[in-house]
Amino acid sequence: MQKRVSKSHLKANMLKIFRELEASNEDLIVTDNKTPVLIITPIKKTESVEALFGDLQGQVIYHEAIDTPSLEEWETA
Repeated sequence: MQKRVSKSHLKANMLKIFRELEASNEDLIVTDNKTPVLIITPIKKTESVEALFGDLQGQVIYHEAIDTPSLEEWETA
């Protein structure tokens, strides 16, 4: 369940709430008279391709040219 907070509580505790959102990486629904009016979403940090797949570099084995058509592609050509 998403966390909810009123506008007045957000205003009084904004810095603390923002730090909590950054740490938890969760969305926050802001309400006005118990009616949702805003969603605050932290920006997700992305990793580089090297960071994600770096340990696999040089370990992939190609048994044929990567651009060779498959049998299905030859039938339609």
